[in-house]
Amino acid sequence: MPPSPSSAAQAAREAVGRRLKELRLDAGLTVVELAGRCGWHYAKTSRIENARTSPSAEDIRLWCRACGAEDHVPDLVAASRNAQSLYTEWRRTMRTGLRRLQESYTDLFRQTRLFRVYSSRVIPGLLQTEGYATALLAGVARFHGAPDDAPAAAAARVERSRVIHEPGHRVTLLIEEAVLRYQLGDSAAMAAQLGHLLTAGALPAVSLGIIPAGLPDRPIRPHEAFHVYDDIVVAVELLTARVTVTQPSEVALYLKAFQELRALAVYGADARALIIDAIEALP
Repeated sequence: MPPSPSSAAQAAREAVGRRLKELRLDAGLTVVELAGRCGWHYAKTSRIENARTSPSAEDIRLWCRACGAEDHVPDLVAASRNAQSLYTEWRRTMRTGLRRLQESYTDLFRQTRLFRVYSSRVIPGLLQTEGYATALLAGVARFHGAPDDAPAAAAARVERSRVIHEPGHRVTLLIEEAVLRYQLGDSAAMAAQLGHLLTAGALPAVSLGIIPAGLPDRPIRPHEAFHVYDDIVVAVELLTARVTVTQPSEVALYLKAFQELRALAVYGADARALIIDAIEALP
């Protein structure tokens, strides 16, 4: 089972703290002595070393100067910024609206050769119709108190998703059967979305698997939605944040989880039958 999605961010912070502690010890300084040279309380030194506080770029510069290790500043500042960026709060990224958030992923999508996507709650963005995406994003904007530009954001999402029609990209998507029954928008919008799954799932570059709801004693439970880009980066979607996982050991666990979930799914005619059943069940 994959670790807590925030663990990659925490591990990155801890790595920066350990490196700063090593510099202090190499310089022969106590926690109190380093704090005195930097001009702050010694408790701050302890919080930074134990990854309870993220150091600012200025904190790192002062620390390295105190230790006579100023050549380490660029690498440590870069590592600290990367650690902070691994955990991105939705509200911060949504402040300028959801359209820009959608567009910010365009380069990543174009660079990715192999997408692996698992979703337990909604149709994955790569296969969303504009009507479905508009209903979904309007709800997201309302919940997070973000500017409601859902129609423009949905159009940007659909435009971004055209990458699946371009040569050189392969997409493997897994969804739980329950996703087909969670209605977003009116019945017409939901029917159009489910119909689009029937069409998109038949594309040569797309593999769509659906995990049936009635599986007895399944070996791996439903998880939070996650996207794997070229076996290098995993993006995990939480209620409050998008967590980026890059640590190879954690990426490997997400890949393992994806393979186990993939083994539970049905494909082809069996998957189409589940989609048709969901369409027929619409009010």
